[in-house]
Amino acid sequence: MKNIILLFIAATVLISCGEEIKKTSISDLNSEKNTLINQIDSLNQQLKIVEDKLSKLDTTRKLHVVTVLPVKTEVFKHYIEIQGVVQADKNIEIRPEMGGTVTAIYVKEGQKVSAGQTLIQLDDSAIKNSIAELTTQLNLAKTTFDRQKRLWDQKIGSEMQYLQAKAQKESLENNLASLKTQARKMKIIAPFGGIVDEVFPRIGELTSPQTPTVRLLNLDNVYIEADVTETYLPVVKIGTETILNFPSIEKEVESKISQIGNYINPDNRSFKARINIPNKDNTIKPNLLADLKIVDFKQEGLVIPSTLVQKDQKGNDYVFTLKTENNENVVIKKLITILKEYNHEVFITAGLEATDTLVDKGARIVKAGDFVKINN
Repeated sequence: MKNIILLFIAATVLISCGEEIKKTSISDLNSEKNTLINQIDSLNQQLKIVEDKLSKLDTTRKLHVVTVLPVKTEVFKHYIEIQGVVQADKNIEIRPEMGGTVTAIYVKEGQKVSAGQTLIQLDDSAIKNSIAELTTQLNLAKTTFDRQKRLWDQKIGSEMQYLQAKAQKESLENNLASLKTQARKMKIIAPFGGIVDEVFPRIGELTSPQTPTVRLLNLDNVYIEADVTETYLPVVKIGTETILNFPSIEKEVESKISQIGNYINPDNRSFKARINIPNKDNTIKPNLLADLKIVDFKQEGLVIPSTLVQKDQKGNDYVFTLKTENNENVVIKKLITILKEYNHEVFITAGLEATDTLVDKGARIVKAGDFVKINN
């Protein structure tokens, strides 16, 4: 319609001025050209007004149907994601202090034990015999010493005899104490309460300080150890929020950084981070892999879905919002500034207001200035 009107105007002007154009100069032609351009611009403006009125009065026109979404104001968190490994402070292999033959095993795998409980007995018969022999000698030495002391107190006998009896008694006492210590070392005792995870030797086997006898664990409290790249030293601190996910057991735990290493590993430019976690049900096992999400950015502000963000030809990020004009919804293009993006959401620092309404579904098929219909 618009093109037909323009052609009609141009043809009318040319016909009416045809003879005159042939007889005028270049300056006259340029002047006539400018007159025609002004007339066309004026008619374009009038045509635009008419089209706007028609679009509002035409109830049969087809409008794009869209859905809308309010801009959210909330705390936005951005995480760094790394892997860690479960460790336990009370996870040890108990080794005997002295070698010997296993004569008794008092526990079974999976059994709960308390601190100080005897787990395995090694052959201590030779030590017991020596203790019995030394005990007899010590009893005699004590009797001799007591007599010499009474005589010495009465100024009877020589001082040398008294000192020799005393030295003999004390030497035997020291030797006996040493043998009793060795006897205690022939018992393998639990240093803390926990669960016997594995018993290595069998009765009759010979053990030594180089071979483990029992693996003992207490998993009531475990921790995650992870290597964090040095880039995050300014943001990863003691108390930083973390989310721990254990895919193998389908468990998620919220915790905080408990300890930060003071040493940068030159091989991978990372430092150690430790996260303590309670484990009363003992479902988290040592060496279990954990996916860590550590908060490196946290701020309250405007948050929108990243799927609504588009880029123009200049590389600027923008979204479409709606504005109501004369009871109609008009699409508005707004350039935005994105600071962070995580988990399909973006944190906006400029370009939007908390009262804005975003075009959600249908945002890819509309353009700025379009009138749309909202599907509630």
